[in-house]
Amino acid sequence: MNHTEGGLVIFSANSHPSSREISKRIGERLGVELGKVQVYQEDNRETRVQIQESVRGKDVFIIQTVSKDVNTTIMELLIMVYACRTSCARSITGVVPYFPYSKQCKMRKRGSIVSKLLASMMCKAGLTHLITMDLHQKEIQGFFNIPVDNLRASPFLLQYIQEEIPDYRNAVIVARSPASAKRAQSFAERLRLGIAVIHGEAQDAESDLVDGRHSPPTVKIPLLIPKEKPPITVVGDVGGRIAIIVDDIIDDVHSFVAAAETLKERGAYKIFVMATHGILSSDAPKLIEDSAIDKVVVTNTIPHEHQKLQCVKIQTVDISLILSEAIRRIYNGESMSYLFRHIGLED
Repeated sequence: MNHTEGGLVIFSANSHPSSREISKRIGERLGVELGKVQVYQEDNRETRVQIQESVRGKDVFIIQTVSKDVNTTIMELLIMVYACRTSCARSITGVVPYFPYSKQCKMRKRGSIVSKLLASMMCKAGLTHLITMDLHQKEIQGFFNIPVDNLRASPFLLQYIQEEIPDYRNAVIVARSPASAKRAQSFAERLRLGIAVIHGEAQDAESDLVDGRHSPPTVKIPLLIPKEKPPITVVGDVGGRIAIIVDDIIDDVHSFVAAAETLKERGAYKIFVMATHGILSSDAPKLIEDSAIDKVVVTNTIPHEHQKLQCVKIQTVDISLILSEAIRRIYNGESMSYLFRHIGLED
């Protein structure tokens, strides 16, 4: 590490033991010891933060992974950021590999765009820069009025395919739905493989319950024909091939399990699922264990040690290397473009 005026401080939040684990890996790669901070929950469930060293005039990086208790995780991060701000840190960069509430980035009926709210809260607390990975929608970057570096995990997943799947040349990259076709196309082009798309897994139609929205118009307006789910079909040949389903998040696995069964029926002899963020909520590990899926490969952006104990099919790829390099470049004022080589808008 080079050193600019002021100094570098890396803090690890307390949301989950794996947060400290990935923080230690990053610190070891940078040759920096983790800063001293005490983060704990009081008896009334309030979060308390005590910064135990001076951060005045220093560049602070706060690493926070999202645990099962998402809201506590967010409060920990916000309070740590605010504590560093009031302690006169020169800059405060949040390293949040998985940005929580990223699925709630679009307006749905009378809902709200929660990721916009969270972005505003982070900026208000005092965050000056954000490092994250594979945002669910890249447009989320526009919710911030600070720089956002949206890193990609695809190089690590591609490396896993090439090194851990001996006969990957006989594979086909599969999009679980037309919405994820661009990601699948990106993987396929880099690996020089074919692509298949599962069609017919349409989103559930929005409820037509009477909720005050059905007041008749004063003029005749043409109405759209209601959507119907078409029968599930696979566009592309998967017979006698390895099927590799790629996505950014794997949480509710029912659709992945259904896709694996469809691919198995079409003749795929091995099925992999690869995603950046392995949330794997509820009974996901058991469903994966009992499914036609041979292996689920996710990165350590989110803690999933408990899920791995429940399902031997879950494998982890470490992405601490790119996070540590991003921190080093930001701290030294170097360009980040090297980390985005060959990354297109559709990736």
